[in-house]
Amino acid sequence: MPFDPRRYGPEVAAILALDGAGDRLMPLAEGACSSDEARQRIQTRGAASLFPASRAPEAALGGLYLYFSCLEDAHLVAQKLATPEGSFWHGIMHRQEPDPSNAEYWFRRVGSHPVFPELRQAAAELVRRYPKANIRVAEAWDPVWFVELCEEARCRPGSVLEQAAREIQRAEWQLLFDYCAHEAQR
Repeated sequence: MPFDPRRYGPEVAAILALDGAGDRLMPLAEGACSSDEARQRIQTRGAASLFPASRAPEAALGGLYLYFSCLEDAHLVAQKLATPEGSFWHGIMHRQEPDPSNAEYWFRRVGSHPVFPELRQAAAELVRRYPKANIRVAEAWDPVWFVELCEEARCRPGSVLEQAAREIQRAEWQLLFDYCAHEAQR
């Protein structure tokens, strides 16, 4: 299913529209906050206002910061969340920092997450577009493997490997953000 920012309400859609509407290819490492306006809007509105009926409003907020590469803000949010989603965002943030060993620590704390099967499927579909990248996706999603792949890819800027890794990272963000921001089941 294509990512649709309107699923999360007009305010979140407007914030995401400030840089790619949820389709931004985030850097694998050392990204600077891509939109000061988005950062300000996120800070002003907060989790309860932006995600009033979501499954995990604070986790969705952390993901929103991460989308714009506002790593410090994302880190502050993730640190406060003792949940698999908080650990997941924490792992992504440290992977992008880059601090791969710290990222691996946080990904191990996630355990098995409900988005892993769909993420594995998305990654497998994406790598088929990049046969020259020579990426092999296992039968089950392994976030530690992905940390290692991102490390290799960031050392090869402009390569098909980097492009594939960034697209997998986008799918990872979209799936986890949707999981966190989607309306909670009643």
